Amino acid sequence: MSSLPLISSCFCCRRAEPRNRQLPPIRSVQAVLFDIDGTLADSDPLHYLAFREMLAEIGYNCGNPITKEFYSSSLSGKHNSVVGKFLFPDWDQQRRDQFLDDKEAHFRRLAAKQLEPVAGLHRLTDWIKQKGFHRAAVTNAPRASAEQMIAGVGLTEFFEHVVIGGECERAKPFPDPYLKALEHFGVSAQNAFAFEDSVAGLGAAVAAGLPVVGITTGNPGPALIAAGAAFLIKDYNDPALWRKLK
Repeated sequence: MSSLPLISSCFCCRRAEPRNRQLPPIRSVQAVLFDIDGTLADSDPLHYLAFREMLAEIGYNCGNPITKEFYSSSLSGKHNSVVGKFLFPDWDQQRRDQFLDDKEAHFRRLAAKQLEPVAGLHRLTDWIKQKGFHRAAVTNAPRASAEQMIAGVGLTEFFEHVVIGGECERAKPFPDPYLKALEHFGVSAQNAFAFEDSVAGLGAAVAAGLPVVGITTGNPGPALIAAGAAFLIKDYNDPALWRKLK
């Protein structure tokens, strides 16, 4: 995916704008921002499977497989540096990094065979292109995984920019990645909105002042509403979304 313009540093000193739970009028929208994992594709089941298998192999939790609830509440949407410290507080950083690198490689093997776009995704991306809005992917996924997922759902040419949280001073749940995307386009948060599926990601977008559509592919709706979602959709064919986009 060498054709993608990629952002390698983050603007993190700008003050976040006030929270706004309402999408801006469509006539004023200039940019639409997307998370990747769980938002472009329902990839959380594959991340869960990769974590479950690899953690069981090393005897984590006395060898008992982690639950989906544990994954959703403690791992989903979080940057790998945070995940590593949470799972392995007694390990040195090199050992944590190696485990998480291996987990990402396992995830990519699974995703190469099983990744599917969220229903209605291309209907929405076609609408965004027709409107002429800027579009960026903003993710905590490592670059290799992010690029594979974007290509896997057929959106290599769709995104104008990709912001990688790990290449920012602070990843999600801090607002820096979203602020960087807005800064790159020269767009105010009041003239943009985002799609997110995790509490950590939603919190980052809300902290950047963005209205956020929560998609319930892998996390419970009440948690997304509590994190600041403007409203919830099950996928991109959801009538609730298209009523808002009129």
